[in-house]
Amino acid sequence: MSEVTVLGIFVADLSFSANKIPTIGETILGDKYNIGPGGKGCNQAIALARLGCNVSFISKIGNDDYGKLALDSLKQNKIDTSNIIISKEHQTGVAGIHVDSNSGQNAITVIRGAPASFTIDEIDINIIKKSKIFLTQLEIPIEVTLHCLKAAKENGLVNILNPAPACKLDKEFFSLADYFTPNEAEAEFYTGVKINNESDAKESAKKLLELGLKKVIITLGEKGLFYSDGKEEIYIKALPFKKVEDTTGAGDAFNGGLAYALSKNKSIKECLNIANQVAGLSTLKLGAGNSMPLLADLKQV
Repeated sequence: MSEVTVLGIFVADLSFSANKIPTIGETILGDKYNIGPGGKGCNQAIALARLGCNVSFISKIGNDDYGKLALDSLKQNKIDTSNIIISKEHQTGVAGIHVDSNSGQNAITVIRGAPASFTIDEIDINIIKKSKIFLTQLEIPIEVTLHCLKAAKENGLVNILNPAPACKLDKEFFSLADYFTPNEAEAEFYTGVKINNESDAKESAKKLLELGLKKVIITLGEKGLFYSDGKEEIYIKALPFKKVEDTTGAGDAFNGGLAYALSKNKSIKECLNIANQVAGLSTLKLGAGNSMPLLADLKQV
């Protein structure tokens, strides 16, 4: 039995670090690169596994070299891969990531590959039923995501919906999500509120709750996070690390940390602090999946 089931995509991350992100038509020299596991679902599953959670990952990959990288990476992190479909018709997804080595900020292009062809018929609901927490995003075809959220809710799981990439959602999504975890840009997409400070985050969270959501956590990058459930509000600052290497996957690390803490029945403030630590620590290395911290690393913060 898995404590957490994650539905999402795997892509092979090709990360390139340089002192700036190139503009259109510009060629620049970089200083280092990394090829490793990525995709929001994969990153979240790895984050959970490295914190000590039993994790099942539902995804779809191609029968190719990057698909082999996916299985190797997931198995090395002791993630259940029995619900990963290997397609002979579609390639494994890839992501091209340009990282500014001065700030750690990035620009990303994602080609989903095989997961874009996911269908409801390919989902084994039984694996979801056996978990406590269900975590997903919006990179899988939307009808598949909705189907799984419904199954999780019907079987008493806690649903975490990370609405990335942001897209128009039916109201049913909001009623099914126990935790809704957008970043600033995604929150703005759903509310129209541009977030520059804590007051803006509070207004945005209020509008999100009015959509029928129960608990909203807006991640604010270097400014931290804001939580609201309509009764309690919590603002937590980001950890003050001196040197940020790469912010790729920090939001995924946060969601993985949140799911881990919820699976351990922590209080909401403990959950937020743990998730905040996991996200911060993930920015200290180049890459996404491979940058996820271990549980022991949290004790050193």
